[in-house]
Amino acid sequence: MPKKFLRRWLPAPQFILNNKWLSWLGPVIGDPNLFHLTRHSVSMAFFAGIFVAFLPLPGHVIIVAILAIVLHCNLPISLMLVWISNPLTMAPLLALCYQVGIWVLNRPSAFVEWQFTWSWLSEQGPTLIVPLLIGSIISGLAFGFVGFVSVRIFWRWRVIRRWEARKRFRQSRSIPTTD
Repeated sequence: MPKKFLRRWLPAPQFILNNKWLSWLGPVIGDPNLFHLTRHSVSMAFFAGIFVAFLPLPGHVIIVAILAIVLHCNLPISLMLVWISNPLTMAPLLALCYQVGIWVLNRPSAFVEWQFTWSWLSEQGPTLIVPLLIGSIISGLAFGFVGFVSVRIFWRWRVIRRWEARKRFRQSRSIPTTD
């Protein structure tokens, strides 16, 4: 994985550690594993961030921060990836999760007449929530796993490419010239 690229876009650990709003977290946020750029920490951060982005719960940032601390993965990357679900993408993500949920539960869709009124939502809410939650968990796990595996494969590919480049460089330098 291009560490230089990631370091350019991620905040420095000291910036986060010296933030007066985060100082109350103390030793919890002082764990150096939360800021390392290793294959494990970045791939787990992708899993955590994408998984939490699919959950239809408030407080994504707090949930992903706790998950990053528990999993010892890169905190800034997890926090950035949770913003996959933003005001522009929330409706399509929820619709996808709901469709996955009704497919898994083998239920008919409740979207016969979509109305954005409080009365319609209060009537349809109980029938919508179970498929939405199940679909969100399944979609979050699936897309999180795809992100996890993709980062690991890409990271490994970059490492092999750099090894081969160094090998070619060493071979080109060790070829003796004849006079």
